Amino acid sequence: MIEYIPGLAGVPATESSISSIDGENGILAYRGYSIEDLVKNSSFEEASMLLLHGELPNKQELEEFRCLLQSHYRVKSNIRTMMWSLPPTGHPMNVLQMAIASMATFYPEAKAATPDSDVTQVALIHILSTTATLVSMWENVRNGYDPVPPDPSMGYAQNFLQMLCGREPSDEIVKLFDACLILHAEHTINASTFSAMVTASTLTNPFAAMSAAVGTLAGPLHGGANEDVLNMLDEIGEAKNARAYIENRLKNKQVIWGMGHREYSIKDPRATILQKMIEEYVNKTGITISKRFETALEVERVCEELLSAKGVYPNVDFYSGILYAEILHLPTDQFTPIFAVARSAGWLAHWSEQVHHNRIFRPTQIYTGADFRSYPKK
Repeated sequence: MIEYIPGLAGVPATESSISSIDGENGILAYRGYSIEDLVKNSSFEEASMLLLHGELPNKQELEEFRCLLQSHYRVKSNIRTMMWSLPPTGHPMNVLQMAIASMATFYPEAKAATPDSDVTQVALIHILSTTATLVSMWENVRNGYDPVPPDPSMGYAQNFLQMLCGREPSDEIVKLFDACLILHAEHTINASTFSAMVTASTLTNPFAAMSAAVGTLAGPLHGGANEDVLNMLDEIGEAKNARAYIENRLKNKQVIWGMGHREYSIKDPRATILQKMIEEYVNKTGITISKRFETALEVERVCEELLSAKGVYPNVDFYSGILYAEILHLPTDQFTPIFAVARSAGWLAHWSEQVHHNRIFRPTQIYTGADFRSYPKK
């Protein structure tokens, strides 16, 4: 008798050396390096190189990789033309999925069957480089502006923010955003990564696999939860309302957005880092932010009191939306595309790992339909 496990919860689907999670102790590591050490000491470019190639680069290797990414910031004008033909109300994730899929037409020789060929390797770099360009292009186009051109002299985070917001960010903001990209770059076999792997296992082109991952990330149970956290905090209004709100949600068996993670039985280490980043930036700059952060702290306190016995603590979505909205002042519906920009590094690493040791995914099912029967006579 085959056991049915809904959602494949806990079922090993692959072997991987890319990242690991110790859920009981709240540890996330990329290739053995803790996320805390990477945020403190690394950059998104270096973390991406670590994920893609397995080891930290030396100074020269990192500089060459940065230059390679910078040389691929631009995208074809045909894609910009496609964006201008879309309704401005289109969600950025839908536009990003379309744009990434369309890039396959410019790289027809990029194939999973030849992952180490020069053209396929260039295509992978192009995906990592231009995902940020595509996100920022749509932000400008949907508001009626020509896209801000990329600046090949800038690092990844700085260039992304300048294209997205239309102004050069401060060094402190760039540092914060770069850390956010590192935090979201990889997280073992989650829904979007698995989607990329399943698509890659058919040996289709890498753009198709990345497009599939973007489509999967778009769902509110995966990448869209940080938008829901902000909506929840706005609905609560003030910290004093948190307990009644949480108790009512639990009574009605409703989701507490940003709380709980399948992999962690204590607080998500990324949530801890994001909370600290917000507090340090506010203390350093003296800026005033809305009541959302204070409300979030109280929601966390109430949930720890009521749900900690069940291992329910804040996940990465709980504080990321606050940082994006209150400090970086980014549009709410761009939160998940920014997640996709960062996660493209992890997706590409898993794409490469999959196709180098490939076997097409072909799970089975447990049939629950009608028994075999004859077609009725008329």
